[in-house]
Amino acid sequence: MTNLLNHLSEGPASAPPLLLGPSLGTSYALWDAVAPELSAAHRVIRWDLPGHGGSPADLIGPGATVADLAELVLALADSLGVERFAYAGVSLGGAVGLHLAVHRPERVSSLAVVCSSAHFDGAKPWQERATRVREEGLARLAESADARWFTPGFTVPRLVRDHRDADPEAYAACCDALAAFDLRDRAGEISAPTLLIAGREDPATPPAHLRELADAVPGATLTEIPGASHLAPAERPEAVLTALRAHFDGDAGRGMAVRREVLGDAHVDRAQARQTPFTARFQDFISRYAWGEIWTDETLSRRERSMVTLTALVAHGHYEELAMHVRAARRNGLTADEIGAVLLQTAVYCGVPAANSAFATAQRVLAEEADGPAAG
Repeated sequence: MTNLLNHLSEGPASAPPLLLGPSLGTSYALWDAVAPELSAAHRVIRWDLPGHGGSPADLIGPGATVADLAELVLALADSLGVERFAYAGVSLGGAVGLHLAVHRPERVSSLAVVCSSAHFDGAKPWQERATRVREEGLARLAESADARWFTPGFTVPRLVRDHRDADPEAYAACCDALAAFDLRDRAGEISAPTLLIAGREDPATPPAHLRELADAVPGATLTEIPGASHLAPAERPEAVLTALRAHFDGDAGRGMAVRREVLGDAHVDRAQARQTPFTARFQDFISRYAWGEIWTDETLSRRERSMVTLTALVAHGHYEELAMHVRAARRNGLTADEIGAVLLQTAVYCGVPAANSAFATAQRVLAEEADGPAAG
């Protein structure tokens, strides 16, 4: 049997690594609505706790600690050739990140702690839960998962099923780890850039726990997400994704958001699907500089930038990209008449043959748009 945590890797192997940790009772499916998007700019590695998802149950035993789990995460990273990594974790997964940031700071480049804490309200509740699970199994406890994890009326059946199917002994050992965890006296030692994300409706680790961490960790940023309970990445993935991108990606994260706004999700999704390790750095370059610095510069409006871009593409004969940016120009508010006026201007300064080809391309795109849904 393998002695490594089960994991899923997504994104280019050459991209900066980002490890994602789960909460107690869930699998790496907790990140299903967030990880694929993060993998546009990162080598995302999400892992399962022992006895959860596909990880062997015997990786930990009674009396386990968060330090034991952290060592398993480092062993996984070592096996994948990952020396230094960004890290985000939920609840118990967040505690693992805090431990790593304190005890192995050379491995953690940046940290996000989601719906977690430097302590979990003392040992007794977790010791009682561990005893109950060892005696009864997880079926009855899983019945209350929705109330512990989500706001009323919301659920993710896959995660509830993962809870029910987890190995009771490994789950209980994870409860032992939570019972013993208290990093309040060491949080001030964390040097990695740290983002703290709280679910405003979270009963397990309320926002006060994250505010306590924010006060302790030097330079930490705190984000509270309304309408989110304990498993915020599953319940409010868009808000979590926005916060994580801003924290981990910088200009590339902002650039990817602008790129989607201008070019549309369908185009960007196709580009990301075609990405390979060979093209990953170029895609990151585009997101970081073209979209993250130039298109976000407020000196020119997006309408004006579309006009400049159309002209440049005509001048160089890049008609495939011209078609893409005609659609972008419509999304940025240019009318068909305004696009025609820009192309007519190019006839004077770029030449009639170039403008002739440009008009043909633009006419095809505008006709396709007229036959489809109205431009937003």
